Amino acid sequence: MNGRVAIVTGASRGIGHAIAVKLASQGASLVLCGRDEKLLAEASAKTNGGHVVAYDLRLPDAGQHVVKEALQAFGQIDIVVNNAGATKRGDFETLTEEDWMDGYALKMFGAVRLTRAAWPHLRARKGAVVMISGSGGRTPGPQFTIGGSVNAALLSFTKALAELGITDGVQVNCVNPGPVKTARFDKRLAAVAAAHGVDTDEALRIFIREEKIMQVGEPEDIAALVAFILSPHGRYLHGSLIDADGGSTKTV
Repeated sequence: MNGRVAIVTGASRGIGHAIAVKLASQGASLVLCGRDEKLLAEASAKTNGGHVVAYDLRLPDAGQHVVKEALQAFGQIDIVVNNAGATKRGDFETLTEEDWMDGYALKMFGAVRLTRAAWPHLRARKGAVVMISGSGGRTPGPQFTIGGSVNAALLSFTKALAELGITDGVQVNCVNPGPVKTARFDKRLAAVAAAHGVDTDEALRIFIREEKIMQVGEPEDIAALVAFILSPHGRYLHGSLIDADGGSTKTV
C-alpha cells in the first residue's frame, strides 16, 4: 500500500474504521470520511495522521467535496472504499417515505457520487473501488426491506461499473458482510437478550443458532478481506460480489 491514497467513507467507526486502520498499517495514506468530527480525529490518530473530511455524504456536492479534499491533501486518489450508510430496520408498513429516501441517500447515492467524482483520478492511477454492501442484498428479510433493496442496488452498480473498469483499468468489487460486531449489532443483540431474558453471551449463542450461521464476524475480518482484494494477489478479482457472512447467504 506504500504510495497509495485511499478514501474510506464511514471511517469513524465499525467496519469503515477497521478498514482504514488496516490499510494505514500497510502503508496507505488515508482520507477519512464521516459526519462525526471527533470520532474521525480519533481515527486519524490510528491511521498515521489520516486526512479528516467531516461532511454529510448525503449532500449532492459531497462526492466532489471529498475528492477535492483528497487531491489537496495528497495529490492523487488510488482507492475508494464506499462503506458509509446504515439503513433503518422495521416493519414495512411503519417505515416512512423519509426512511426510504434516507436509506438510499447515503449508502447508494453517496457511493455513486463519490465514485463518479473520483473515477477520472482512479483511471489515471489504475486504481480500485470496493463497495461494502451486505448479505441482505442477496437474502432480504421482512425487517430489512430498505437495506435489502439498497444493498441489491449496490451489487448491480458494482457489476455495471466493473464493465467500465475493464476499459479504464479500474478494479471494482463488492463485499457483502453478514452480522458483524459493531455498535449497530450490539442493539440487535440487546433486543435478543431482552426477548429471551438472558445475558448477552447467551443471546449471541441464540442469535447464531437462529440465524443458522457459523459465527458473528469482527470488523477486522472485513478489513482483512478488503486489504487482500486491494493487494497484488487480489487483482484478479473484478466484478466480484464476495459474501463474508458466516454462511448466512443460502442462495446460489
